[in-house]
Amino acid sequence: MASSFEVVERVGISTESSSDAVKKVVSEANEQKKVGWFEVIEERGRVTQEGEIEFQVRVKIGWKL
Repeated sequence: MASSFEVVERVGISTESSSDAVKKVVSEANEQKKVGWFEVIEERGRVTQEGEIEFQVRVKIGWKL
């Protein structure tokens, strides 16, 4: 049986950790539609003007159609 998925990319941001950024962005997407899978495709970060570390993750998210 063939299945189709809609795939989007989103960026999650957290000052706690990369994994927290992933959890936030996937949870937010799951509130809109039931997430079937996700893939972390990039991790990066920055230091804010206040000296705080910000973790950023780019994630592909798939929903079954």
